[in-house]
Amino acid sequence: MIDSALAGGVSARAHGRTLRLLVAAARPRQWTKNLVLVAALVFAGRLGDADSWGKAATAVAAFSLASSAAYLLNDLRDAEADRRHPTKRERPLASGALSPRAGLALCAGLAAAAVAAAAALGPHLLLFLGSFLAGQLAYTLGLKRVVGLDVATIAALFVVRAAAGAAAVQVRISPWLLACTALLALFLAMAKRRAELVLVHAEATPGRAVLASYSLRVLDRLLDLAAAATVLAYAAYAFTARDSAELATTLPFVVVALLRYRFLVRRRGAGEEPDHLLLTDVPILVSVCAWVLSAALVLTLS
Repeated sequence: MIDSALAGGVSARAHGRTLRLLVAAARPRQWTKNLVLVAALVFAGRLGDADSWGKAATAVAAFSLASSAAYLLNDLRDAEADRRHPTKRERPLASGALSPRAGLALCAGLAAAAVAAAAALGPHLLLFLGSFLAGQLAYTLGLKRVVGLDVATIAALFVVRAAAGAAAVQVRISPWLLACTALLALFLAMAKRRAELVLVHAEATPGRAVLASYSLRVLDRLLDLAAAATVLAYAAYAFTARDSAELATTLPFVVVALLRYRFLVRRRGAGEEPDHLLLTDVPILVSVCAWVLSAALVLTLS
């Protein structure tokens, strides 16, 4: 009886450890990227519409599950290379703590759940999710190794997210807002490449094959251009939106957040994990929160 109890305890701990590994492999911290699906609802002024929030939440859940499926497929494919990386080698699949079979099963399950959630919102969202999954697959299988196309694909996937959010709540999204989304994603993707390149130089460790085609000087120039273009696109959106004069007051918060991020990338080599940086740097958090609150106030009072 005691042996049975001990065996049960060991089994429970083993199951708990496996569950923690599965959750870690799904990278839930990076689900914050999918909050861009809520942008169309917010800027359409539907902050008080409970039904729209429910649809937006379902869309965010669908794309978060699809994102995790894509991360798992990427980690399965790159496990050998990740073992030589100073931080990626700690990932469950790269470290060997999670078996490839378990990772593949979780990947398939998450993808199926994502499709089911999207289907509940209709064929349009299902089409957007299918495009997103196809783009993620193309990125994992080859596009991430092609200079230029690697960051362009990341930007395109963010645009798909933003457009899907509009489709979920059945509102029209401004082309300027889509352009701003694409440019901001380009900025973050190039900042990530720069941080990876700095790490490769500092640690003398192998990195992505595509990094050989980049240089710090080129990336710094591209980052400056992307930041400026993002600000201009957001300004164009603010001054052409239905609440133009008031919404333009949120522009300084966008500028401050981008300048702070640019400073951290260039002076401190940050940016390899955008989600971590956006959630932990106090000045950026304050700027983002101030932007959210001011934009919500403008849209609520208009």
